[in-house]
Amino acid sequence: MPQDSSQAPATPAPMPPPRTPHRVVVIVDENSNPFELGCVTEIFGLRRPELGHPQGLYSFALCSPGPHTLMRDGFFTLSGVGDLDELADTADTLIVPNRPDTDVPRRPAVLDAIRRAGARGARLVGFCSGAFTLAEAGVLDGRRATAHWQWAASFRDRFPAVRFEPDVLFVDDGDILTAAGSAAALDLGLHIVRRDHGAEVANSVSRRLVFAAHRDGGQRQFVERPLPDIPDASLAPVLAWAQERLGTPLTVADLAARAAVSQATLHRRFRAQLGTTPLAWLTGERIALACRLIERGEQRLDEVARRSGLGTAANLRARLRRETGLSPSAYRRRFGPGTKAAGAPRAAVNSLL
Repeated sequence: MPQDSSQAPATPAPMPPPRTPHRVVVIVDENSNPFELGCVTEIFGLRRPELGHPQGLYSFALCSPGPHTLMRDGFFTLSGVGDLDELADTADTLIVPNRPDTDVPRRPAVLDAIRRAGARGARLVGFCSGAFTLAEAGVLDGRRATAHWQWAASFRDRFPAVRFEPDVLFVDDGDILTAAGSAAALDLGLHIVRRDHGAEVANSVSRRLVFAAHRDGGQRQFVERPLPDIPDASLAPVLAWAQERLGTPLTVADLAARAAVSQATLHRRFRAQLGTTPLAWLTGERIALACRLIERGEQRLDEVARRSGLGTAANLRARLRRETGLSPSAYRRRFGPGTKAAGAPRAAVNSLL
């Protein structure tokens, strides 16, 4: 007898394919700087079991045009990395080479790989002199970018079509991001993690690095006194005191009083040690706290605004949209409890200012 179709076992619905981790690929070329290579490996390449990501936040790979790459000034040779064409063409984020000899043309194979990646919508990142690589590939014309301050004049002369910003730590121009030299690579790397995975995850990564969780891109490259002349001039005590009281109506005058200095002296110290103003620092800390509260599950915008010191839900909405490009509800959908950001959106996101 024919089987009664009403009694036939239901065909199980096909399982959706697993989400592929966002793939970060780093191109290493002749005379590349090892410092920035170490930074990107620390930020994007490590496993993160403490965050529930035993395989890491990203799929990470290095590639090179040849089997052996002589690193900066011949200090060592890098080998055993992937093939340039094979890996660069699979990248969701492609980090381009940077090196001190900015006048030496990049290899055509490297420039071609960058052009292909940009054409298919990959995110492009250049640290320090990496902006020269991106500009030489022709992907920066009409776009905002930065590089180390010592190359500002040279960069402008060679690439007048690029909107060069010489006095910032990094520039987020959506799908192309560039950073000034050395430690700014860490700032931009953490900014990318924050953009992809939220403030809570970025803070956890920064703690593992023992590095400041968030220095915004608009801070100055050049800090007159990276270390205070005397221990009493350090801002660390007043910063820690303020971070514990962000929900109270703190003012610059309050910070100055806590530090036992005039407001003018406090401004000078912030400029010298942090490259920003007291008010900008305070606002940035409050926005970062608001993001963490949303990520932890706080639904009430008035409560988030109150606890972070931003005052009103309207001010919170305006600030969050300006800093992240997202409304509070969109931010919650992307980074709230139970969500896992798989990678950066292809659309441009406003820089964290």
